[in-house]
Amino acid sequence: MLADTMFFPPERSTVAGSVDGLFDFIYYLSLFFFVLIIGFMIYFVLKYYQRDGHTEAPSPSHNETLEITWSVIPSILVGVIFFFGFTEYLNMREAPENAYEIQVVASKWNWVFKYPNGAESGDLHIPVDRDVKFLLQSQDVLHSFYIPAFRIKMDCVPQRYTWTWVRATHTTGSGLDESSHEPLRLFCAEYCGQQHSIMHRKVFVHETADFDQWVEKAANILENNTPEEAGKILFGRKGCAQCHSVDGDNSAKYPGPPLNGQWGTERQVTPRGSSSPITVTMDENYVRQSIRQPNSEIVVGRKPGMTVFTPQLLKDEEITAIIAYLKSIK
Repeated sequence: MLADTMFFPPERSTVAGSVDGLFDFIYYLSLFFFVLIIGFMIYFVLKYYQRDGHTEAPSPSHNETLEITWSVIPSILVGVIFFFGFTEYLNMREAPENAYEIQVVASKWNWVFKYPNGAESGDLHIPVDRDVKFLLQSQDVLHSFYIPAFRIKMDCVPQRYTWTWVRATHTTGSGLDESSHEPLRLFCAEYCGQQHSIMHRKVFVHETADFDQWVEKAANILENNTPEEAGKILFGRKGCAQCHSVDGDNSAKYPGPPLNGQWGTERQVTPRGSSSPITVTMDENYVRQSIRQPNSEIVVGRKPGMTVFTPQLLKDEEITAIIAYLKSIK
C-alpha cells in the first residue's frame, strides 16, 4: 500500500518515508505555533484594548522564567530537526557499496542515461529493490536531477561529477511493453534556459528479471530492431523529439521544424555567413550534415542552437537508422 501525503506523490523509495516524516513534523510544528501565537495575539487584543474608564496598568519589565522557556524549548526543537535532517542527509548522500551505477548526462534540454553494459536510454529504467547510484554530469549549464516520488534531488554541475542514489520499493508495471507501465516523472528542477519546461522524462521501475532483459536489449538496439524501429528509439533517446515534432506540430514549443512527411521535400535554409537563403532537398546527406554540423545551414524562420552530435555521441550507423526512421514517418 502506497502512502499518500498532502504535498507529495506516493512514496516510492526507502528514503521517502523519513523525508516525509521530517517534513510533516516541521509543518505541523509550525502550524501549532502559528495557531498558538495568533490565538494569544487575538486574546490579548480583546482583553487589553483601550476602553473608557480603564487606566494603564503596570507591566513587568523582566521575567526570567518566561525568557528561559521561550529560548530553551525552540532550541531543543531546532536541535531535533537538525539531528534528524543531518543524519538523513548523510544517509541519502552515501550510496551503499555495490550499488548498480547509472551515468546521467544532462544537457540543454535533454537527459541521457547510460548503463554499465553500454546501453543508453532517453527515459530512466531501474530495477526494484536494488540500490542504484546515479553519477551525474552536465554538458553545458547547471541542471538539477529531481524525482519527486523518490524524494531525491541533486544538481548536475558542469565540469564536475555529483551523485545521488535510490532504492525503489515499487514497480511501475509489469512486462517490457512501456505502454503497460504507469511511469514516474523525472524533472530538471533548476531553470536552465528557454526550453527548461520540456526537460522531463519518464521513470520505469522493473522487476529484476524484466530489467535485465530490457537493459540487454537496449544495449543492442541496432541488432535487435529493424532500422526504422532502431531509428525511432534513437530519435527519442538522443533528444531529437525535444526539438522536432513528428506529428506536424509547428508551434513555438519545438525549436526545430517538424520532420514527418518531409523526406525528399525542398526547404529554404540560410548558410552560415550568408544572408541569402538557398533551396536544399531533405535527403541522406542533408540529414547527416544537420546532425554533424547543425549550425552550418539554418532553416529560414528558425534559430541556431542544436547540439553538435560528434561520432562519440552518435555513431554513423545510428545516423543511418535515424534516416530510415525519418523516411518512414508520414
